[in-house]
Amino acid sequence: MTIDRGQLTNNNDSIKSNPNGTGNVNEPGDSPISPPISLSKIIFPQKIPPKQVTYVKREKTSYSGKILLSLLVAALGLWLHISWLGLTGSVLACCFSLIEIIPSIQQWIRHFLTPQERQTVISFIGLVVAMALLGNYLGIYGRVSFWLTQFKYDEFGSWAEWVGALGQIMIAMLAVYVAWQQYVISKDLTIQQNRITQQQTIDAYFQGVSDLILGPDGLLEDWPQERVIAEGRTAAILTSVDSAGKAKILRFLSRSRLLTPLKRDSHLGRPILDGTGGYAEDRAYGTRVISLGVVLAGANFQEEDLRWTDLTEANMVRANLSRCDLVKANFSLTILSEANLSGADLKGTRLFYGSVENATPRSRTMPPNYETGEHTGAVVERVNLTGVRRISEEQRYYFCSWGGEWTRASIPGGCEGIPNKLGR
Repeated sequence: MTIDRGQLTNNNDSIKSNPNGTGNVNEPGDSPISPPISLSKIIFPQKIPPKQVTYVKREKTSYSGKILLSLLVAALGLWLHISWLGLTGSVLACCFSLIEIIPSIQQWIRHFLTPQERQTVISFIGLVVAMALLGNYLGIYGRVSFWLTQFKYDEFGSWAEWVGALGQIMIAMLAVYVAWQQYVISKDLTIQQNRITQQQTIDAYFQGVSDLILGPDGLLEDWPQERVIAEGRTAAILTSVDSAGKAKILRFLSRSRLLTPLKRDSHLGRPILDGTGGYAEDRAYGTRVISLGVVLAGANFQEEDLRWTDLTEANMVRANLSRCDLVKANFSLTILSEANLSGADLKGTRLFYGSVENATPRSRTMPPNYETGEHTGAVVERVNLTGVRRISEEQRYYFCSWGGEWTRASIPGGCEGIPNKLGR
């Protein structure tokens, strides 16, 4: 390290001119002058080493020799018939053994038992001891002793037979417990295996549908036979998976635009681009790649995620949609009769097109008018809306108007001032 002599001279002069270290020379009456700062401390400041903590692991004290010596004293007292010597040796051996064993027991408990399990074990022991003490204070032991003195053992056999019978009962109970545990483990393994198999089945379905769509003559070219195969695969898999699998399949089909009616060329059947990088929708005259039909009737979607799914024109009569996330889902022209929507999130859920004043449920004979909203709404008769969340005023008006008395009675907040159009 090279030090500039000029810098040393300047530093030394500054120290002499400012002995108090504040840049001002002390005047008479000021505070006492602080001692001058050493030049070596400025040039070579002393570095304070970080505090180091050293953990020294103490060796475990062994009591094996003391235990053997105590046992030897106890044996000697027994051999010489000296009772106090034998008793002393026995007590010492017992104490030293406990001192040796207790840490190992504590370590075993900390390793194999969680804090909650330790609390449970202590509570169980406390319960047993407390019941034993209560039995003593309540006189139960005296009554049992009196009953045993009056008991005729000859009529019921010896105590050995009773103990044998009790042992057999305990063995039977242990066998039942082991069988139950094996059943629980087997059930958990079966459920896990079923989930893996179901996921593999869903992945194979996704791959098959993707191959049909992305092939050179794929479904988006509107080949009827391939569309029929895709609908058949969809109907088969939706009836063979659980609610989570159904929701996953519907999200895939909806986000892939396979459930949306697309605008197509009337001669070639090819979908028409919308100019923004996607395919143009045509709700009135478009063709869906996959039509759900009645495959979702009575389906269970409880607590599942159906956000942004296109379920238009699907038959979901008596479907269980309780506590589902239906944000931005499209239920226009969907049959929701007797469906359960209790606790569902209806933020942005579409029930119709057009204005709420002109919107009416779908009709078997009349085509839907997507401009005015006539015959574009969902069928909502006898729908359970108990506890629905984030319902808008337009949704409330539509449910109250076309849901009937049963639906109106389940809407949170009631339908005061809203006419019952279904009752006309």
